[in-house]
Amino acid sequence: MMQGFAWTILVGLAVPGSGLAGTQQIPPTTGHDLQGQVKATANKVIPAVVSIASTVMVRDQSFSDEALPFGLFKEPQARRQYGQGSGVIVTPDGYIVTNNHVVADAVDVEVILADRRQYKGKVVATDPKTDVAVVKIHASNLPTAAWGDSSQLAVGDFVLAIGNPLGLSRTVTFGIVSAVGRADVGVADFEDFIQTDAPINPGNSGGALVNTNGELVGINTAIASPTGGSVGVGFAIPSNMARAAMQSLIKTGRVVRGFLGASTQDVSPSLGKIFRLPDVKGAIVTDVHAKGSAERAGLKRGDVVVRFDGRDIMDSGQLRNLVAQASIGSKHRVDLIREGKQYQADLVIQEAPRERPKKSQTASATASTVHPLAGVVFDDVTAPLARQMDLPVNNGVVVTDIEEGSLAEASGLQPGDVVLELNRQHINSFSSLQRLAEPIKPTDLALLLVNRQGNVMYVPIQGE
Repeated sequence: MMQGFAWTILVGLAVPGSGLAGTQQIPPTTGHDLQGQVKATANKVIPAVVSIASTVMVRDQSFSDEALPFGLFKEPQARRQYGQGSGVIVTPDGYIVTNNHVVADAVDVEVILADRRQYKGKVVATDPKTDVAVVKIHASNLPTAAWGDSSQLAVGDFVLAIGNPLGLSRTVTFGIVSAVGRADVGVADFEDFIQTDAPINPGNSGGALVNTNGELVGINTAIASPTGGSVGVGFAIPSNMARAAMQSLIKTGRVVRGFLGASTQDVSPSLGKIFRLPDVKGAIVTDVHAKGSAERAGLKRGDVVVRFDGRDIMDSGQLRNLVAQASIGSKHRVDLIREGKQYQADLVIQEAPRERPKKSQTASATASTVHPLAGVVFDDVTAPLARQMDLPVNNGVVVTDIEEGSLAEASGLQPGDVVLELNRQHINSFSSLQRLAEPIKPTDLALLLVNRQGNVMYVPIQGE
């Protein structure tokens, strides 16, 4: 990150530039030809770009010098916070790709089409690691943006950014690809950004970056800016990464990724000399996980991976992205340098370990049929909390948040309550709570046994 600059997401993106270089798509001959193609592209893609208005519930942190009885502080009042971003329709039946940060934790999503039709949106699934999310609306015969191949983008290619910056719908800006393969931006875990100078501002997040053929080559995501506005440095998720994430989210509700089974780090000039490398590039293997892909391929600590399927590896982030996007079980050739000598290995991709699911009931308290535990966020009881409340470890789950207006809130459940039983069945972890909660119907009773600051009590939550 450059000194004096801040990375802006939530509703942020790129910026304007002046110099326009030639591209592979448009002959650099007549300005009239270029202008005509830009107009045609804008008219083609604008109908497929939507505005997304989201609502999240937030609680302001407020503390006083005087604690309430039992050491509790007064719970701050929840309030609604509104956000606005963009999205791109990619199927005629209403699947929309956008950024995770546009719809994360939203209790309400409103989708507005370019022709001003409005729909309630459902968040199908999100992936914070790539900052990709999928929203679905109930509609048919919708205009769509065609997917392009982001791997074909080159520095200097013309691109258009289309979205809703600062609430100004159907805004089109024009620029070039400033760089590809940008990582270490600090926006997501998996970064392979397209950098562009096409002017983008807050509200463009989740919008379309398209080439002059009208193909979707990126999802606008963030900007580097000292002011929060466009200064010509914007970033978009490559369409190949966004499309793969979207397809996995729709199919499985999560993104299935390949896993190297090893830790790596970038090559610095000093490390390049130590490892006797011809260039300052590659990914140094610093640790090999037992029974992982790397170990089975024969990789060792100190190996430097320099090519993956014949493609030069510049740094560890690039290697991780390539492995993550590879199909599970697929075989790939890896070129490496070990003790100054070149070797090759066959790497069979394994699936990345699954992370623990978000500890919250997914049903919204505003839905027409409401699970009794909708809007309650749980987490496992940690060892420090167990000691504080004199509980055995692996006993119960703690309530960390409750949605305003939910059945649980109306029934008297409170943040900080440790739930020991659900419907007279013992709970020792969040997974056991999920298993017991799943068969409960919206009209059923959820009887919780809770420990509240040392007092054990039942809290009945009756569904509607």
